[in-house]
Amino acid sequence: MEQPKETLSPLPSIQVDVVEGEARSRAGWLRCEIGRNLQFSTSDLESYCFAQWQAVVFDALLVAAAVEFCDKIQRRPALSWGREFKLRIPVHDPDRWNRQDVRNALHDALDFLTGDRWEITFVGRRQPLNPPRQIQFILPDERCAVIPFSDGLDSRAVAGLMALKMGDRLIRVRLGSKTYDGQAQAGKRQPFTSVPYSISPSERRFQESSARSRGFKFTLISGLAAYLVQAGRVVMPESGQGALGPVLVPIGQAYEDYRNHPLFTDRMERFLAALLDHAIRYEFPQLWNTKGETLAAFVRECPEGSSWRETWSCWQQSRQVSVDGRKRQCGICAACMLRRLSVHAAGLEEAKEAYVWENLRAAEFQAGTASTFERDKITGAMREYAIAGTLHLDHLANLRYVSGAERTFGLHAFQLGRSLGLTEADAHAKLVGLLSRHEREWKSFMNSLGPHAFATNWAIYGR
Repeated sequence: MEQPKETLSPLPSIQVDVVEGEARSRAGWLRCEIGRNLQFSTSDLESYCFAQWQAVVFDALLVAAAVEFCDKIQRRPALSWGREFKLRIPVHDPDRWNRQDVRNALHDALDFLTGDRWEITFVGRRQPLNPPRQIQFILPDERCAVIPFSDGLDSRAVAGLMALKMGDRLIRVRLGSKTYDGQAQAGKRQPFTSVPYSISPSERRFQESSARSRGFKFTLISGLAAYLVQAGRVVMPESGQGALGPVLVPIGQAYEDYRNHPLFTDRMERFLAALLDHAIRYEFPQLWNTKGETLAAFVRECPEGSSWRETWSCWQQSRQVSVDGRKRQCGICAACMLRRLSVHAAGLEEAKEAYVWENLRAAEFQAGTASTFERDKITGAMREYAIAGTLHLDHLANLRYVSGAERTFGLHAFQLGRSLGLTEADAHAKLVGLLSRHEREWKSFMNSLGPHAFATNWAIYGR
């Protein structure tokens, strides 16, 4: 008797129906209601809707919000990565959104970024949105470029460095929570002051924290801002380790993280060109520099260089990293470790009170925290997270010596060369140079911690 053939288990899937107000959702589909699960701020929308109301801009923001809702609501499987999404969204001009070139480019960008399979269809809205009031902003006559601006170190540094060349022709698009931008002028209203929406769960809780769709959200919002001010350039602030490292050295079984990578922004350029009929180029001026080199240049060249200490790198939630009721950066996740490495590489120092893990020279992981940090917050999961962050930077430093590294570099050099307009040889040389400098910075940082530090032992022994 013939044995049945083994079949692959299907990807976890979900169907989400975005609806207006009291409209009914499809049977068997998860309801996602505009105004309840996808909430838009009128005042923040006004900072995107100056000059002339364009419904396609609101619809694009709605797409970003719906994608983020889906990404958070469906947990990734334990032993694999991908999921399948069917998403239905009401828009003002469904013919435009359902055009083959627009949908193909949108699906290509999302599939590539998240490692999931997306099928998005668009239907007409029942009621057109009432346009928010239009506000006049003082903008330069010659708009040259926009830059996504968050609370992060790279964001602050690159915005400062670019402003030296461009002045007020560089338009900041706020992605973080604070209002400081280093260039705001008293009495002048600023456009793009905040992400104009928030999302809330439905009858199902948010279950997934990998947040790959953040790249789509921030890149799309920056591209829309460039379209609205008729700029042709978006300046991406990430330095080399943050942009290329997560693809060169993926963590565990996770799909490569392309959130800040030129291969993803290439796809966003095609999507926005199809949707808006406006050419936008995403540029990476610090791609071949380490974060430490970017920080050092900011401190050396910019009048506001000391403001780097006000930036924030950690993604941990307040309840996990509060000391005596005040939020700190954890100090041991991948983002915090890269920050601390970069501060050391730039020859700078940061107060130990900036982090929960004040002392990286401690021999034991638990002993490195602030003395008043609640010990029950030091979980096994947090320790594993810290190990993963340290090993990621260590593996990136040693990548050149891994068997098959030249083949890996050859592929990435070929892809980056095509994306950035470089020869493969030039891209290869720049990539190897970046990794060589990261290696030197990492070894110097590890040496500064001493041979008995918990992070040093993780790097030596792999645990």
